[in-house]
Amino acid sequence: MGFSRRQFLKLCGATTALLAVGELSFLQQAQAVVPTLRILGATITPGICAYCSVGCGISVYTDATGSIIDIEGDPDHPINRGSLCSKGSSLFQFVGNTRRLTSPMYRGRNGTGWIATPWETIMNDIAAKVYETRNSTFVTTDGAGITVNRTDAIACLGGAALDNEECYLLSKGMRALGINYLEHQARL
Repeated sequence: MGFSRRQFLKLCGATTALLAVGELSFLQQAQAVVPTLRILGATITPGICAYCSVGCGISVYTDATGSIIDIEGDPDHPINRGSLCSKGSSLFQFVGNTRRLTSPMYRGRNGTGWIATPWETIMNDIAAKVYETRNSTFVTTDGAGITVNRTDAIACLGGAALDNEECYLLSKGMRALGINYLEHQARL
C-alpha cells in the first residue's frame, strides 16, 4: 500500500495533534511540581565585579534579612550585558559556601595533618621569613660599583583575583623591599 504525499502529511499532522493533546495532562502535572524561584521578591542591588579591571556589572540579590542569596551578571550593564567570566560567575561561592576555609591552615615540617592557626601567627611567621631572607641576600652595589639595592632571593607573582588597587599596592610594597622579580598572572 503506497501513500501519497498528501496522505503522509495528513498522517503526520494527526499524529502530532494526538501527541500534543496527550502531553497537556503531563504538562499540568509538571507545572504543579515546579518550585518557586529562589530570587522571587529579592532586593536587587547593582555592583561591579572586583576581580579585574574590566568592570563587569553584577546584580546582587538579597532577601528580607539582608543575606545574599544570589549574584548574577547585570543584563543592563553596557560592558558585559549580563555575562560573566568564570571568576565572576563564582562570586556567590565566597559568601554562600559553608565549606570555605575561614582561617589559615598550617602543617609543620614533617607534619601529618593541617591545624587551624590564627592569622596573627601566620602573618608574623611570613614577615619573619621575608625579613630574614631579604637581610641575608640584600645587595647594595653590583660588580661595577653601581648602587642597586635589591635582593634576588625573593620573587612576587600577582594573581588575576587582585584588582588594580591591590596590584598597585603589591608592586609598591615589593619594590620597597628591593624585589626585582615581579610578574603577574595576566601576562603569562
